[in-house]
Amino acid sequence: MQNRRKFLKYTALIASASIAQPLVSFSVPMPLLKEKPIFPAALKRGDKVIIVSPAGAVYDLTKIEEFSRILSNFGFVVERAKSASNRLGYLAGSDEERADDINNAFADNSIKGIVCTRGGWGCARILDRLDYKLIAENPKVIMGFSDITSLLLAINAKTKLVTFHGPVGLSSWDPFSTLCFTNTVFLGERNVFPFGVEDKMIALTPGIAQGELIGGNLTVFNSLIGTDYLPNCDNKILFLEELNEDPYKIDRMLTQLKLAGVLDKLSGFVFGACTKCESEDPLQSFSLLDVVKHHILPLNIPAIFNAPFGHTTKKWTIPIGVMAELDTYNLKLELQQGAVSV
Repeated sequence: MQNRRKFLKYTALIASASIAQPLVSFSVPMPLLKEKPIFPAALKRGDKVIIVSPAGAVYDLTKIEEFSRILSNFGFVVERAKSASNRLGYLAGSDEERADDINNAFADNSIKGIVCTRGGWGCARILDRLDYKLIAENPKVIMGFSDITSLLLAINAKTKLVTFHGPVGLSSWDPFSTLCFTNTVFLGERNVFPFGVEDKMIALTPGIAQGELIGGNLTVFNSLIGTDYLPNCDNKILFLEELNEDPYKIDRMLTQLKLAGVLDKLSGFVFGACTKCESEDPLQSFSLLDVVKHHILPLNIPAIFNAPFGHTTKKWTIPIGVMAELDTYNLKLELQQGAVSV
């Protein structure tokens, strides 16, 4: 009877995704870690956190004030980096200034967490200026998304420090996003991803996969291919999201991942709730879901579409470099270990 209920639940998921595929279930085994991740200390009330702008400039400085109040409401002592409110063209200060802010934040033992104001563009310009030995020796929480993806991935690739794909200062900090942040970064909960809030989240491929989490913004992720700043993707669960890109652009970027050999080595795949990524003329375009199916279904790995993270109001805080299990029967992504040391 229990198997019958699971089968009915599974078939309902597949029907909702409009998948015309053989109903074959499988499980991808958990790989052995070659290197142990470095876990930052859990944040707690009274900790000092610093606001940084490693990428684009913040043009409305009241947003930094609002962000400071949000962080203060968590009980943090809030500090601002020197260039957090700077402007140099579309950047928040020079490359040297922004890199110095990151290096100095890791070097300062009184600072326990590093949070970003926004994405935009600019993080990749400072990757070769960061002191990765210093970062590895002084692990602490660093969080952001969008263009911050390159910073999070580079730090993880060079140091094995767990980094966090989560809200920035210009994000919405609604109750859902706040709960995910608190569970992940304060409590170190293993299962930090609430479900049931996104009715459109669907299973693309049935099964259960295990692997380290890796991912972020699709455009930024792709820009690191061929560099030393992209972590190894073998046997990983890849999560990707995007904003304001037509389906043909998503197709182009997923094709690049395929040709680079990234997709073929994954254990699981999660695509986020993308914003403004549908064509203005659907009669002359594939849908976003069509494009994702074209690339992901042939992989025969467990996959979910339209999960709540990235450029959307409700956001998971996803730790990069932590072992997780993706269960597409139950639309469930569960950490196999806490993302912070408590």
